[in-house]
Amino acid sequence: MILSMTAELTEVLWKAAGKLRGSVDAAQYKDFVLGLVFLKYVSDSADSGAFRVPDGARWADVAAGDPDAVGVRVDAAMDAVMRANPSLGGVLPLIFRDVDQRRLGELVALIGAARFGGRTGRDILGEVYEYFLEKFARAEGKRGGEFYTPPSVVKLLVEILRPFKGRVYDPCCGSGGMFVQAEKFVRSHRGRLDDIAVHGQEANERTWRLARMNLAVHEIAGDIRRADAFHADAHPGLEADFVLANPPFNMADWYRDPADPRWSFGVPPAGNANFAWMQHIVAKLGPRGAAGVVMANGSMSSRQSAERRIRAAMVDADLVSCMVALPGQLFRSTQIPACLWFFDRDKRVRDEVLFIDARGMGTMVDRTERVLTDADIARIAGAYHSWRDRSHSDVPGFCHSAGLDEIRANDHVLTPGRYVGAAVPRTADGEPVADRIERLTKELFAQLDESERLDQVVRDELRRLNG
Repeated sequence: MILSMTAELTEVLWKAAGKLRGSVDAAQYKDFVLGLVFLKYVSDSADSGAFRVPDGARWADVAAGDPDAVGVRVDAAMDAVMRANPSLGGVLPLIFRDVDQRRLGELVALIGAARFGGRTGRDILGEVYEYFLEKFARAEGKRGGEFYTPPSVVKLLVEILRPFKGRVYDPCCGSGGMFVQAEKFVRSHRGRLDDIAVHGQEANERTWRLARMNLAVHEIAGDIRRADAFHADAHPGLEADFVLANPPFNMADWYRDPADPRWSFGVPPAGNANFAWMQHIVAKLGPRGAAGVVMANGSMSSRQSAERRIRAAMVDADLVSCMVALPGQLFRSTQIPACLWFFDRDKRVRDEVLFIDARGMGTMVDRTERVLTDADIARIAGAYHSWRDRSHSDVPGFCHSAGLDEIRANDHVLTPGRYVGAAVPRTADGEPVADRIERLTKELFAQLDESERLDQVVRDELRRLNG
């Protein structure tokens, strides 16, 4: 049986992946499965020139031969492919010779039924890869947050920033989801993939491998380096046009150099890296650069002295363009409420910040997970772009543009709920309650006037008859 339809393929491959469960360390599970799927794609795409596959490294070579040595053949094929394709150097896992060979052989046989050749095959593999990353993130729970950001959150960041062209940077890029969504945005707007240049870094080796494979799957040529952003800036001198990032929330164990020149707004506290991440990101922005950052809600209102001073300094420097309060349960990996910070070195609306309260938005897809729908994303992004184009109108309970003096009066607290006010009460059919009361009152007075007129007509007619 040959599998090509995405829905059928993902279901079969996910079930097939279960064959290694129990014989592979949970932390390495996704490395085995995604590595094999990627090798199959490389083999299928060899004839179309996507990657060079040396003799002996094709999938047919891996699947044939002694069943007790299938892992040896997989490792050899992985090594050969990396040697033949410099862009994959150090990326593919060489971890197959020591697992249960019988189970690995069954998985190889099932993956062998998939077909990934040509452009259609690349698109199918991209969907399979994203599906697997999401499934693994859900399975790993909290740890899954290290390499995965919910697609609806990534899409919202991209729809607001609109990275049509330029240098795109992510200092903690996980599995590369921000870059993939940026690529989709460019393609959907009829741009060319080489309109954007991707730069990123990731401290975790396994996650860095996932990112490199994910970009290769989507044929994105990115400069993704393995490094801790605080200990070693992997892209010194980079002036990014766009930064998209989802740093670890409230990270306490981080490398901190109080003399680091990136701390232009103040030295971040040793116990929390939130404002270290944000200052690093701002430092990476070019003269017209813009950034969108996922952060823990506490960053908007923290009273910790250093964080409070840094937040105030960023606002007073007129770098903050927009704050979005997100609904709960978007992130399976954490219960910490989240928000979005947007920075802009080339603000069109000076000395103001747009506040958007999206806490009531989203749709539950199961008992524990919420997603932002396309309509939600369009409404939030639409509010931002209307504001940026100076055609904004405040919507009570949803969005409000506040001047810096108003923000200073609120002690530089950036929680949207403090600024947007209460929503206008509406009736079941969507009419504002105040408007309905006013309309019904006018109708009632008109009816009373008409009743009074008819009463006088009746009285006059009775007098005439009794006349």
